[in-house]
Amino acid sequence: MTRLVVGPFNRVEGDLEVALTVEDGHVRRAEVNAPLYRGFEQMLLGRDPRDALVITPRICGICSISQSAAAAQALAGAMGLEPTPQGAAMAALIHAAENVADHLTHFHLFFMPDFARPDYATRPWHRRAVERFTAMEGGAQRRAVQARAELLHVMGLLAGKWPHTLAIQPGGVTRAPGLREKARLGATLRAFRRYLEEVLFGGPLEEFAALDTPEALMRWGRGDVGLFLEIAADLDLLALGRGSGRYLSFGAYRQAEGPVFAAGVWDGAAGLLDPAAITEDLSHAWMTGGAQHPFEGVTVPDESMSAPAYSWCKAPRLQGRGYEVGALARQVVDGHPLALALAGGGVLARVAGRLLELARSQPVMEGLVTGIVPGEAFMVQCHLPRSGRGAGLVEAARGALGHWLRIEGGKIAGYQIIAPTTWNFSPRDSAGVPGPLEAALEGVAVEGPGALSVQHVVRSFDPCMVCTVH
Repeated sequence: MTRLVVGPFNRVEGDLEVALTVEDGHVRRAEVNAPLYRGFEQMLLGRDPRDALVITPRICGICSISQSAAAAQALAGAMGLEPTPQGAAMAALIHAAENVADHLTHFHLFFMPDFARPDYATRPWHRRAVERFTAMEGGAQRRAVQARAELLHVMGLLAGKWPHTLAIQPGGVTRAPGLREKARLGATLRAFRRYLEEVLFGGPLEEFAALDTPEALMRWGRGDVGLFLEIAADLDLLALGRGSGRYLSFGAYRQAEGPVFAAGVWDGAAGLLDPAAITEDLSHAWMTGGAQHPFEGVTVPDESMSAPAYSWCKAPRLQGRGYEVGALARQVVDGHPLALALAGGGVLARVAGRLLELARSQPVMEGLVTGIVPGEAFMVQCHLPRSGRGAGLVEAARGALGHWLRIEGGKIAGYQIIAPTTWNFSPRDSAGVPGPLEAALEGVAVEGPGALSVQHVVRSFDPCMVCTVH
């Protein structure tokens, strides 16, 4: 057996290393290390609870809106406050625009450039991959960056700026759009749909969203999505880095009638999500203390960094079990037939989950704009309590994001955050059970100096390590 450390990874938000124990050319054991500690949870202690709206979005410049939405929801829970229907709808639109932009970023800038590498020069699709996805030069990337920038006009109109907006508040949003903003939002989304249908998908979004089997998916053959599917078939990316088939979603874009994409769990069948059953195991993290629910949890670094710990990342578990989170998880929990057919799949399934969500999210955003009623209340006010607690459970592009807030004496007495990458890149727990990425890497062939198969698996989870160690 040999030990191989892959990393630090480029095209990753933050620092990441993966230590592999390799036997007969395959991964026997993987240990995922988040080597940077940031300590945002400690920064929040003793502060005015409203400071969370300013500080937590600065955890990350990619999922800033997700952090803002979670903080606002946690504060609303502590205040016993529900946002106005129009406020909730605009918060959902802002959040969905960020998640969609993140999906574009992952596909074009983080994931696909690996297939333009010289390692694949003998493959029949390599020349086209080079033309479309070479870093900084590919035609697909240039179009995607332009379309992403134009989509983010939604932020300018509703959030004032991106990232790190204060537009999302416990009672709604700070900007009440009028008829002019409604028209401009509609025009922005029509232009974005044209890009998706003409370039990325090469066909109607509703047609792609209606695909219900892996066989139908692999026959798509249009746009840049078709090139990805051709590559995936050639390299058998469905079998590479298979997951456990256990998925969790907090539910995306909560409205008065419920979330747009359902909340729940999936383990061969749909189940209800009980957030009270979540704990964070610290046995293999450089943290002191025992397993706790986030409301009671603390973040105290173990400066000795002693074994058996090997990461600053905690190990979140639901009823003692690890769950994969992300776009595929959301679509599986929401019951989409294609996602259900891909459940338990590997790299192809995770990337296809994001593409499916892209196709399904566009009509959602268009409907939210159509539903804007100028003159309605977009915000409701309420006083902060001297004591209380609340949880903000939302869905970032990478998956389930939770903020748990305790207020005592008018100040933050406890603040815990579990990010999507904390779920997916968690270390082992006290029973020695690996996290989702660690388990997905077991059995993967390690070929060549770059260990490209390993990198494909890692990137299919789209790591954001700065959120993991916040």
